[in-house]
Order: sequence, then C-alpha cells, then structure tokens
Amino acid sequence: MADELNKGNVRRMLAEYLGMGIALVVLIVVFGLAADNFLTKATFRTLANQIGDITIAAVGMTFVLIIGGIDLSVGSVMALSGAVLGIGVVQWGLPLAVGVVLCLLAGLACGTANGLVVVRWRLPSFIVTLGMLEAARGAAYFATDSRTIYLSSIDTLTETVALGLSVPFFLAIGVVVVGQLALSRTVFGRYLIAIGTNEEAVRLSGIDPRPYKLAVFALCGLLAGVAAVIQTARMSSANPNTANGFELQVIAAVVIGGTSLSGGRGSVVSSFFGVLIIAVLGAGLAQVGAQEYTKRLITGCVIVAAVILDQYRHRARRAS
Repeated sequence: MADELNKGNVRRMLAEYLGMGIALVVLIVVFGLAADNFLTKATFRTLANQIGDITIAAVGMTFVLIIGGIDLSVGSVMALSGAVLGIGVVQWGLPLAVGVVLCLLAGLACGTANGLVVVRWRLPSFIVTLGMLEAARGAAYFATDSRTIYLSSIDTLTETVALGLSVPFFLAIGVVVVGQLALSRTVFGRYLIAIGTNEEAVRLSGIDPRPYKLAVFALCGLLAGVAAVIQTARMSSANPNTANGFELQVIAAVVIGGTSLSGGRGSVVSSFFGVLIIAVLGAGLAQVGAQEYTKRLITGCVIVAAVILDQYRHRARRAS
C-alpha cells in the first residue's frame, strides 16, 4: 500500500514538472517568435546569471508556504543583511569572508526572530513578517545612514566559472537540489508537509510542531542572507533601497510553481520552474518593448491564474 502511494506521488510530481516544463517552453517559443534577439546564448546566460538570488530565496519561501505560513520580510532582510556586509567590510575593515558570515548571521537572526514570535505567541505569520519588513528596512536605513556602501572586491563572487555561468547560478542549483532532497527524502520534510496539511493532527500524534516551524523561518532568513550576498556582489554595493518588493517576486515564483498558499503541498523543483517562468516572462516582455505597467499587469494576471488553478487542484484532490 505504501509503495503504491509513493508511486502515485512520484507520478503526480513528474506530471507537475512536465506541465511546468511545457509552460516554460511555450513562453520561450512565443518570445522567440516575437523578439529577434531572444533565442540567443547571451539571453539565456544573462537569465541564468541573474536568478541566483531569487532562486535561493524561493527555496526558503517554499518551506514557509508548505507549513501554511508566509514571509513578507525577505526583501527587507536582504537589504539589512547586505548593509551588515557593507559596513563590516568597508567601515570596520573586516575580511570579506568575515563580512559574508556576518551577513548570513543577520539574515538568520531576522528569520529566527520571525519564527520565535510566530511560535511563542501563535500569531499569524503574515502580521509578524509584515512587521519585520518595516523593522528590517528601517534598520538598514539607520545602519547605512540611508547611503549606498560601495564594495570593490566582492564582485569576484559573481565571476563566471564554466560555460559563461557564474558561481551564484551553480550555488542556486545546489540549494535547489539539497532543498528538494530535504523535503522529499527526510523525516523533517515529511513533518513539514504534515504540519501544513493538519497541524492539530500532528500535535495530537505526539509531535511538537513548534521546533519545525521555528527552523523553517530561521532557514528562510538564512537563505535571504545568502541571496543578499549574491545581490550585493552583483551590484558591488550595499544599498538600503535594494530588494524593495523582492518578496513579492519570490512569492509569485513559488505560487506559480504550484506550492499551495494553504500549506501542505509544494516542491522546491517546481518553485525553480516558477523562477524560470518569471525570469523568461520579464526578459521576453522587455525585449518586445512592453512598458513597465504592462509587464506588471501580465505578471499579476499570471499569479492570479496560478492561484485559481491551485484552488481547483486542491478541490479535485479533496473530492477524490
């Protein structure tokens, strides 16, 4: 019986991957026909080298959504973590490696704070992380005195290493692989899915969900710190205004990838497909000359369509 269930889950997952892949290919073909220079190696290399930060942040957001939560503070946590990196390296004269560690610790601290408040007082993660969104952004402005900190040596972290692809791209792929294995092949991942499906049932079965929820929010903050390192390296600066609205892009990518907003279902690989779809959609619309408001309108419609599709799939699964 268990083997049949596992086979059914594998088939369902492969079907979702196939569907996402077909959607991605269709987008590429459409923009390839509409724009003269879209189907080039330069375009795809640029896309690959620009999605490292959003891919890594999307992995953390996938885990948060799977347990039925949400993290609206990702962009602000990135800004604060980047500010810590800039201050550590430029103003304090610390080695780059130490600055990177401080950046990661800042992200981890913010994520842990989110998790502690959510778990301790059982508050909605929407409200808690909305507060962190404002607090972390304000802290970034305060720490940098609302000024951009320029770093000259950190851009080495974004150098290409193979096939014209950069270190952040390969790092992002590694995070996706590890995240998917942790979600689908470990007890930790099974508990997360169970918590998102029915937290009370998990509690009644003798499993305390609080440490797992705390770990997920802490992980999301840590990965936001990793994304901050990548974004700071790409821009060679720490800007307190950076990643403004970034959390919406991350949530959009994860939702388009099929992770349920109601919790209990999701895939890191599918979220990666969602990132690719968002990236191709943005690049394609830019190449065909679409205005900013047009790009945002189309992206918003795609997100709403993805949520509606998720609701239909959820009802169909419950009916069966």
